[in-house]
Amino acid sequence: IDVETWANVNRETLRQSFRFEHDIPFDNFLIGTIGELKLLKGQRDFILAANIIAQKYTNARFVIVGKDNSLRKDFRREIKRLVKIFRLDERFLWLDWVDETAPLLAALDVFVSASHTESFGLAILEAMASGCAIVSTATDGAKELLDEKTGKLVSVGNAFELAGAVAGFLEDEEMRESFGGNAQIKAQENFGLEKMITETEAIYQSL
Repeated sequence: IDVETWANVNRETLRQSFRFEHDIPFDNFLIGTIGELKLLKGQRDFILAANIIAQKYTNARFVIVGKDNSLRKDFRREIKRLVKIFRLDERFLWLDWVDETAPLLAALDVFVSASHTESFGLAILEAMASGCAIVSTATDGAKELLDEKTGKLVSVGNAFELAGAVAGFLEDEEMRESFGGNAQIKAQENFGLEKMITETEAIYQSL
């Protein structure tokens, strides 16, 4: 991704437009995740964590972006049924796809990656570039991108840890802004287009 473009967007304008479009109150917390709907992407763990968070924060909303590309769509049905069991239907927004991730990411208070395995977290990098506070499972991809100042890493498959890390961000706006700002700087410095071009040129010159 071209991370520099994120530095030039008006985050607050995008935040307001997304929330207005999807009827999410401006004073509500919004926690979201992006990825194909399947077990290894961790949406089930996200929902289990959401149930814990929702009991403490009555103004917390959740958004899941992604499609179930399987033939029978069993996993989508399973996790939507789970949301219904927890009586969180009205607090969940489901989107198969977004044309641009910028408005969505700007609208979030916390971005979550609950994947069980991830070689390189493109969604995490986009969240970093947008200045999101990030909670992620400690997959190889996440550990490569995030450090103690740019995101919170939790154990794979542990909904309680996930919920606790998200709650920590919800409790502290200053922490959210600090982590988000650090993540954006790291994305720009380490994954910017100019750096990628320089590194590619260096590889060719060494051949």
